[in-house]
Amino acid sequence: MSSANRGAAQHIRPYGDTTGDGMVQTSFTLPIPPGPKAEGAAMQLANKMGIEPAMVVHSHGIGGEFTFFVVYGSVRHLVDLDAITVVEREYPLLSPTEVNGEVRKMMRRKLVVVGGCIGTDAHTVGIDAILNIKGFAGEKGLEYYRELKVVNLGAQVTVPELVKSARAEKADAVLVSQVVTQRDAHILNTQEMSAAFREAMGDRRPVLIAGGPRFDPMMAGQLGVDRVFGRGTTPGEVASYLVHAMKENRKVAA
Repeated sequence: MSSANRGAAQHIRPYGDTTGDGMVQTSFTLPIPPGPKAEGAAMQLANKMGIEPAMVVHSHGIGGEFTFFVVYGSVRHLVDLDAITVVEREYPLLSPTEVNGEVRKMMRRKLVVVGGCIGTDAHTVGIDAILNIKGFAGEKGLEYYRELKVVNLGAQVTVPELVKSARAEKADAVLVSQVVTQRDAHILNTQEMSAAFREAMGDRRPVLIAGGPRFDPMMAGQLGVDRVFGRGTTPGEVASYLVHAMKENRKVAA
């Protein structure tokens, strides 16, 4: 960046056909049968969303009483890059060999990880992608790491069961996965879990990690956990964080 631009606010627009043209594409469903009136309703909604001019590039009836739309058009809104707040990764990504070496040197025993899906959530794809040896996105899961002991409790684990298992296994970290979001179930379940660990174990509780496609990494404080991982997280990211968290805990203890 040149000295003239350094420190200046960075504003950008969406890109469609040419740089800065503001073109966006969005999709939605309206509870109205397909037809000219339905397309008019979609155009009205798009205009109220700030998309103008807007084009309905696709519409399709669903069950006779609903219509699915894809709308393409231009917005005038700017994105202020300086106003964006995100959770930056503050630790290096380690290979499995490096993770094993760090755990062996630091703990001189296996790092114990207990995981599962709490509440009525039966979606184990996420937790299995992180914990099972088959892994995700070309990376082996935590079961692959020689210096990690992984206990996967599976689906529909109650919070008391999770706390009991973590205490019995002397867990260093607990991973919970939540996919179901109706009525903010993922938020309420995770808050219940973190409160239960604090009540049962106080400052000696394990590192608490929540993950799921609807979680915002900025929500860790609200949820009462140490870290939140969102959509697309790989086992290597979690393993690297565990090493980082154990190091930070040792610093605090010292």
